[in-house]
Amino acid sequence: MDLSKILNKDQRKSIMNALLTPFSWGYGAGVWLRNSAFNMGLLPQEEFDVPVVSVGNITVGGTGKTPHVEYIIEKLYNRYHVAVLSRGYKRKTKGFILASNNMTPRDIGDEPYQIYRKYGGLITLAVCEKRRKGIRELLRIDPDINLILLDDGFQHRYVKPKVNVVLVDFNRPPYEDKLMPLGTLREPGERLLRCDMVVVTKCPSDLTAMDIRMMKKNLDLFPSQQLYFSNIRYADPVPVYPVQSPQLTSLQWLREDDAILCLTGIATPKPLVRYLRQFSTNIKVMHFDDHHFFTRRDFTDIFKVFNELEGKRKFIITTEKDAVRILNNPYYPPTMRNSIYYIPMKVGFLEMEGSNFIDDLVAKINEPEE
Repeated sequence: MDLSKILNKDQRKSIMNALLTPFSWGYGAGVWLRNSAFNMGLLPQEEFDVPVVSVGNITVGGTGKTPHVEYIIEKLYNRYHVAVLSRGYKRKTKGFILASNNMTPRDIGDEPYQIYRKYGGLITLAVCEKRRKGIRELLRIDPDINLILLDDGFQHRYVKPKVNVVLVDFNRPPYEDKLMPLGTLREPGERLLRCDMVVVTKCPSDLTAMDIRMMKKNLDLFPSQQLYFSNIRYADPVPVYPVQSPQLTSLQWLREDDAILCLTGIATPKPLVRYLRQFSTNIKVMHFDDHHFFTRRDFTDIFKVFNELEGKRKFIITTEKDAVRILNNPYYPPTMRNSIYYIPMKVGFLEMEGSNFIDDLVAKINEPEE
């Protein structure tokens, strides 16, 4: 019996919620027990002489951690000897690995690779599942490090950071979400009260004072916690592979008879798709799972769709995170390298009430230990 033909969308959603609720309760109980063990000292937390800044979230994927880590690097690399430590999600290796020029996303993960490709000459970067071990190794290899950025470290409580920065998506605020698997929360929303700085990411360009007041009211943070608002700012397209004369240097130059295949393997592709549709209506979207490593079969399917597009000029446009995986992929056909571009993504902070995220972060980093 096909229930989709009998029940409407709301009814199917109610049934699914009822089925998932016990699992969500069980997951929440496990999270509570783990956090209680840390709070009572039953599980150890380690502090380091070098300040550690954790940049994390309380939801599954898509809050913009990588561009925010890059933003902090850009602002602080000339003030500190910065190291970045990541778990290296979806890499094909294990243990501690210090990033070097001969590595690929399979060695260290796509997001650490993207960061190292941009800032490798300015920072030290490593990946390690065991963060305490990773920090010790970093400090042993490079004793001059005086600031460590811990990527996605909010749930990794074995390390006690000097500053906890937590990102929440404007479009998926925690007070409207539920614990996994019923929702996308990795922890209850009240865990936000244990961080130092909260950044509401992916804010619309037309964010109003009312939006800000409502977000402040609903998050209900302590007065000692600082709240910031950021948005995503896209740049002009860049060829994934080096080409002498790029055909597409600005989306504003797209013509009505051009066609775009938007190719993504990220958690939340909708913002990029919305952005591209400001410049073209002739867009086909192909979406894969987050951190997806494209196979030979994937590219066969991708170029079948691409060749069927109707357009005088045809382009593949992807994200920067996907671009680093495609660039190192042996299955991407060399004859199609001049057709694929990525859209760089940067973070901008909205100025409000005289606050400055970087100045406030540096002040917290430099606060004397209690």
